[in-house]
Amino acid sequence: MGGVFRNPTVIAILAALAVAMVGGAVTDIGPWYEDLEKPALNPPNWVFAPAWTVIYALAVIAAVTGWRDTRTSAERARLITLFFFNGVLNILWSALFFTFRRPDWALAQVVILWLSVLALILFFQRFSNVAALCLLPYLVWVAFAAYLNLGVVQLNGPFG
Repeated sequence: MGGVFRNPTVIAILAALAVAMVGGAVTDIGPWYEDLEKPALNPPNWVFAPAWTVIYALAVIAAVTGWRDTRTSAERARLITLFFFNGVLNILWSALFFTFRRPDWALAQVVILWLSVLALILFFQRFSNVAALCLLPYLVWVAFAAYLNLGVVQLNGPFG
């Protein structure tokens, strides 16, 4: 069993599942969210789960590919650090927006989340174009989320 937890594929899948589960746990699509006015391009709620599933699957592929393509233990440590930081930011955005009901704070934080995805792409680009390309949909999705977040703030603010 110990060998399973040394497998980068297993670790990446478990990490993605952990981020998805914790993020989902702090995301309450209840009356507060339903009552918010949303921007014109806001997709129906059912779109978010499949979109995130694809993004997490591509992130797993990026992580495993990047892990295998790294040349040094320092690069692997940096890969883990960047993904960990990104996972924390991903969960934090959901908590700020849905749990704390502060889309204004989430709007400020989504910029940092977007930059963390960009940092991963730039890191991978040095040695794994496949890993970098796998993260482009994530970067686009976070930019779209920022647009939606901005619309919610503009249509419903102030908060708090």
